[in-house]
Amino acid sequence: MPTPDDLRVFIAVVRKASFSGAADELGTSPAYISKRIRVLEDDLKLKLFQRTTRSVVITDEGERVYHWAQRILDDIDQLLQEVSMPRAALRGTLRVSSSFGFGRNVVAPMISTLIGRYPGLSVRFEVFDRLVDVASEGIDLDIRVGDEIAPHLIARPLAENHRILCAAPAYLARRGAPRSLADLSQHDCLVIKERDHPFGVWKLRAAGEEKTVKVTGPLSTNHGEIAVQWAIAGHGVVLRSIWDVGPHLQRGELVPVLPGYRQEANIWAVYPSRLGTSAKVRVCVEFLQERFAQCNNGAIASWLG
Repeated sequence: MPTPDDLRVFIAVVRKASFSGAADELGTSPAYISKRIRVLEDDLKLKLFQRTTRSVVITDEGERVYHWAQRILDDIDQLLQEVSMPRAALRGTLRVSSSFGFGRNVVAPMISTLIGRYPGLSVRFEVFDRLVDVASEGIDLDIRVGDEIAPHLIARPLAENHRILCAAPAYLARRGAPRSLADLSQHDCLVIKERDHPFGVWKLRAAGEEKTVKVTGPLSTNHGEIAVQWAIAGHGVVLRSIWDVGPHLQRGELVPVLPGYRQEANIWAVYPSRLGTSAKVRVCVEFLQERFAQCNNGAIASWLG
């Protein structure tokens, strides 16, 4: 019978599409990875990968084994958590992801506290400038800002949040404040390409009605924190989450623009349906819900400020 350790090696190779990448992830050597895959193929009497000097490609049989291996390992972890260990002794590795700025400023400190409470738990935290496909990329939990979530995923609410338009007082003194959403097309707007943001297209809601405006400007970036820095420096109008710009609004570095408009962008814990009964995921989500609830009833900007 295949061993759980060999299944974990196999899953790592699939995720990395590389023996050396899997070795780096698991802290071992490519030779060890190659040996365990060879043993697994002998046990299953299947060829799991097509291997060349330059690539590792999973076979059709390997795809079927991959999905079963994930289910088997999830069931083993669940068995250990629910039957063998008390909650205080929670163990195992949890792969968590989030976006650049939110991950660094909000999620990372919470994970630090989480590990203090559950020292047997290991967390591999990664930040991305794109929307993560948790099911195919081996992510256990994505802490996501934004309400567009695929229906096949499980999503648990963590906190309320929305994006607002704002700019530095110096910029508005120089260019004037826009009086309508259409006026933004005549302004320098700081466009962000980050995760689920359509580039240069801002969708905002006012009085229950959603409107769309196409914006441009001399500066654009894939990093929200950079766009906020540019806005503070007086380079234009930015659309950014209240958790991020709240402290700058409180200090007067930024002021609201067209305050009647907002874009809903709540904060969610998102994970694949196969982990719906995972003790590690459940405990982590409950912990995050507790922490966010302490942030002044979800007003993250006030907490950060």
